Amino acid sequence: MNNMSGLLQQAQQMQRKMVEIEKKLSNMEVVGEVSNGLVKVVMTGKGVVKNIKIDESLKEDIEILEDLIVAAMHEAKKNADSLSEQEMKSVTGGMPMPPGLKF
Repeated sequence: MNNMSGLLQQAQQMQRKMVEIEKKLSNMEVVGEVSNGLVKVVMTGKGVVKNIKIDESLKEDIEILEDLIVAAMHEAKKNADSLSEQEMKSVTGGMPMPPGLKF
């Protein structure tokens, strides 16, 4: 029974740490930047877009601008996912999360 109590305490501690990391990720920012900074997307570690910067030289070519925005969004999201994974490893002791379980 003592082992069960210890296991429950560990699970509760891990849950508290995960809540702390979720809050931390909401306040952290990542950047996705393409074409030497012509388009830059800033988002939180949770993937919420906060800002998009577009160089004025792109105002005449909408198709290129659209493609660059999408690319910058993908880059920022990749960086947010990487940040999240890195933070979660601090809770899980480096063990990867089960497939399909994202934080």
